Amino acid sequence: MKYILEGHEMKHAAEEMLLHLLPTETLTRVETEQDGDICISALTEQDGCLCAAARVTIGGETHAGSIPVLTEGLDELSRKRAVSTAVKTSIYDAVVPFLEEPPVWGSLTGVRPAKLARGLVERGKTRGEAAEILRSSFHVSPERTALTIRAAATAMELDQEIGPDDISLYVGIPFCPSRCYYCSFVSSTTAQSGALIEPYLETLCGEIRETAALVRQAGKRVQSIYIGGGTPTTLSAEQLERLTAALADSFDLSALREYTVEAGRPDTITPEKLRVLKNAGVGRVSINPQSMEDSVLAAIGRKHAAADVLRAFDEARQAGFREINMDVIAGLTGDTPETFAHTIDTLIGLAPENITVHTLAIKRGADLTDKAAAAAQHETVSRMLDYAYHALPQAGYGPYYLYRQKFMAGGYENVGWCRPGTECFYNVTMMEELQTILSLGAGGVSKRVDRDTGWIERANNPKYPLEYIRAADRLANGKKKLLFSKK
Repeated sequence: MKYILEGHEMKHAAEEMLLHLLPTETLTRVETEQDGDICISALTEQDGCLCAAARVTIGGETHAGSIPVLTEGLDELSRKRAVSTAVKTSIYDAVVPFLEEPPVWGSLTGVRPAKLARGLVERGKTRGEAAEILRSSFHVSPERTALTIRAAATAMELDQEIGPDDISLYVGIPFCPSRCYYCSFVSSTTAQSGALIEPYLETLCGEIRETAALVRQAGKRVQSIYIGGGTPTTLSAEQLERLTAALADSFDLSALREYTVEAGRPDTITPEKLRVLKNAGVGRVSINPQSMEDSVLAAIGRKHAAADVLRAFDEARQAGFREINMDVIAGLTGDTPETFAHTIDTLIGLAPENITVHTLAIKRGADLTDKAAAAAQHETVSRMLDYAYHALPQAGYGPYYLYRQKFMAGGYENVGWCRPGTECFYNVTMMEELQTILSLGAGGVSKRVDRDTGWIERANNPKYPLEYIRAADRLANGKKKLLFSKK
């Protein structure tokens, strides 16, 4: 589809909304109106009033939308946001008549809908009023509005437990036994990059020591640690012991409230590794089947069977873990609503404390990049999520955090469900950007969050393991700037 911008340069806003509604389109900006499918987005001013308007033609049929922009009393940043929202909403109104049904998230395109709801409440709206704004102004469905308000409430509760000097740590282990076809994370298979694990671990332990010194100097305290990947349990038991010992020896963990390790792939989990993690103080692990159907696991590149998930879960319980998360993905190749329901029922039968329901997202860095295939799964994924969202509350689970990604099958979301009192603190604070998080390891993105203003600054580590190893002498520079530069 071609598009034209008139009177504004909100290119990102226009493209974001068009791809949200028409995910299989290839967008091309043009300067003059042409035949064929086209969107014309305009911003005009008359008598001091701004108006965003859109006209969309698809298959010879045309629809239009217009939204007034209310900017009185707004600062420059708020004014820009208001204009962007109006531009996107006018395009939404013009495109929706072409769709069989409106998306469940309406005109919301951001990855953090609960952060929007939380902001409304913090500015004086009641939760009911915030919900009404989501439904009426952003056209969010009642079901997704309820999810959003619930997640926002959890974030606000946990926000009260974060002090001005509290931070969290993320430690990345970018290695896996095999690569899943949907994965876009920075991760290398052990067959490809196994020789890098030892030098990577040595570099990581050095970064841990340097970062801990900066944290002590800045007077910060660590509230939570999350070791993710990749698959951290790709490391041997001895390597895991070295990593957790480096964290315990370098950081003051006396204020630690949560310690999570993504055990993830059951084919990497052993009783010995679980004992190492438990002895190190890890209280929460993830054992992620993605599916409990062997044919689906084989199709996505997993090297384990459903039976391995059951074994790993039992071993984790025997090791003493009382907070276990399990991930599933709706929309995987070969999965059906019936087999997905079997996966959900099986996990509920195991009774983990957390079950995270993801929706397949087609990402640029993944082996699977067919956006059209993902978009075509709307009805299938809808049935899968409907089943999960009905079965989980009946089994005593409630939603506690959610986020969205671009090019998700059906335009849906990822939702973390938990039993009462077992919310993952790190997941909420990271996704809702409630506190500063220092990320260690390849691909890590550290964020300093100003809790008074919401201002966020970032510092990136080198993306790939070899680059990271070669940058060992300067890994602490970005974190030093975040911790000590003036805001």
